[in-house]
Amino acid sequence: MRVDAIRLRRLRIPLKAPFVTSFGCQTVRDVVLVEAQAGTAAGWGEAPALTAPLYNEETVETAWHLLEDFLVPAVLGQTLSHPSRVAELLRPFRRNYIAKAGLEGAIWDLWARVQGQPLAQLLGGTRDRIAVGVSLGIAPTVEHLLDEVAGFLDRGYRRIKVKIKPGWDLVPLSAIRHRFGSVPLMADANSAYAVSDLPHLRALDGLGLMMIEQPLAHDDLVDHARLQSELATPLCLDESVCSRDDARKALELGSCRIINIKAARVGGLTEAVAIHDLCRERGVPVWCGGMLETGIGRCHNLALASLPGFTLPGDVSGSDRYWERDLIRPEVVVDADGYITLPDSPGLGHEVDPDEIGRWIVRERTLTG
Repeated sequence: MRVDAIRLRRLRIPLKAPFVTSFGCQTVRDVVLVEAQAGTAAGWGEAPALTAPLYNEETVETAWHLLEDFLVPAVLGQTLSHPSRVAELLRPFRRNYIAKAGLEGAIWDLWARVQGQPLAQLLGGTRDRIAVGVSLGIAPTVEHLLDEVAGFLDRGYRRIKVKIKPGWDLVPLSAIRHRFGSVPLMADANSAYAVSDLPHLRALDGLGLMMIEQPLAHDDLVDHARLQSELATPLCLDESVCSRDDARKALELGSCRIINIKAARVGGLTEAVAIHDLCRERGVPVWCGGMLETGIGRCHNLALASLPGFTLPGDVSGSDRYWERDLIRPEVVVDADGYITLPDSPGLGHEVDPDEIGRWIVRERTLTG
């Protein structure tokens, strides 16, 4: 398959409600969409970087720059024997994983459409329904948080994840336990703590959490290993694992017992599948995280989460979690049992809505081979 043209679009879309984490508040989602074309066929990917380098070193601006000036030119005009070839072509460019994932995702979708197969099937997926959880930001009050949890449980979500930070951890999590009993519950710290917080973090052991996600520094493995040895609650790594090799080192050091796999964080679906395969070989559970993606990125996550090693509910919630109106048709829907059913049509299985994309475009460029 020869890639003839790639179109970049930058969109700025309002969120339904502010989303607050330990490193800031988002009210608008600024994303880069990638459309890859081969003849009359087209595939879509998404680079869900943040506007500031707070999650990793990337921003929307740097993702656009890398795609426009380096990554897309490396792929344009190439005849690809398989989508995994994209990862090889982009390997000389260091890191910039979110930008790479957007481009690779578009070509995976394009390839699947040309082959006439669902993306999940091409990745090796074995499920046609995905159990989903919901990620809740830092709320203005504990009562507000409890109301949010109640609403999402009523809608069928099978796991609750709560963002935490020093000063917003034990009290809200305890309140959820008190009101909702044994609901599957986890905490995501986004690197808000230090090793010196061990006595405080140890108090979370009494809450029966599924896991504490990324409590320490974004690039750390050693201190996480020390912390894990002191806690009964499993640690889950997110930002610290950017490759299969990172995952191998983390498991060998004992830095975690669970890994969150985000295709965007690790450079694309090819590396995400490699991490999944490693963890499955070693009996380590994984789940699929999210980055406030539009429906395009969300469909990539759903396809990834269909692989057999994804045994824990992920953050691949329905379209109505963040958007008044998503960019895809049909939108992603969570059923009353807390599952999303995967489509059986080629590629992502959903079509983009050009009118909805057109509403939010702030920048656009087409590159040809």
